[in-house]
Amino acid sequence: MSFFISPAYAEAAAGPGGMDPSMFNLIFLVGFGVIFYMFMWRPQSKRAKAHKELLGGLSKGDEVLTAGGILGKVVRLNDDYVVLEVSENTELTFQKAHVSAALPKGTIKDIK
Repeated sequence: MSFFISPAYAEAAAGPGGMDPSMFNLIFLVGFGVIFYMFMWRPQSKRAKAHKELLGGLSKGDEVLTAGGILGKVVRLNDDYVVLEVSENTELTFQKAHVSAALPKGTIKDIK
C-alpha cells in the first residue's frame, strides 16, 4: 500500500551566509567580460585605428615599410594600391593594407 503515498524528501539546508550560485556565476561572467575587453578588444581597436590613420595620411614621397619588410618611397597611390620605388627604375605595387609603418624622411638614403 505504500505506492499510494508519495515519499517526502527534506530540502537541503542553506549554508551559513553562502552566496547564491547564480549570483556567483553572474559576477564571474561579468568579470570575464571586463578582462576580455581590457586585454583583447581595446588594444586591438587602438591598433586598427592607428593603422587606418597611417593609411589615410600616406602621400607621394613618403618612405614606408611593408609587412614583408620591403622599404620604399611612395610614387603613386590610389584607394586600394600603392606603388613603391624600391630602387632606381624599380617599382612594386602593393595593397595599401600591407603598409605597416611610415619612416622618417631620409631613412632609405641612410641605409644604402
